[in-house]
Amino acid sequence: MSAQPVEQSAGYDPDDILHRLPERYHAAFLAAYREAMVAAAHETWRYRQLQEVLKLWHLRAVMYASPTYEQARADADAGVPGIPAEDVIPGWAELIAASEGNH
Repeated sequence: MSAQPVEQSAGYDPDDILHRLPERYHAAFLAAYREAMVAAAHETWRYRQLQEVLKLWHLRAVMYASPTYEQARADADAGVPGIPAEDVIPGWAELIAASEGNH
């Protein structure tokens, strides 16, 4: 397994997310996306929440599309120890620090 850098972007394309997601996740994504869009349309300050929904679903789409996801999930459910994120994700500590600084 090789680690791929997580794309840093100001915005995420809902069509790209939907294309990447396995079909079984389409309804959940569309429901979350539509809910966030409606909220943002009525209260402009919720635009950031819409961006966060798209970012999280983008990350999920990348994860779910990984050929090793199902086995990794089964291993985690079975309690098989995994590899710490900081060992496989370049810049993990910085991503965590940046995320904590945004809340």
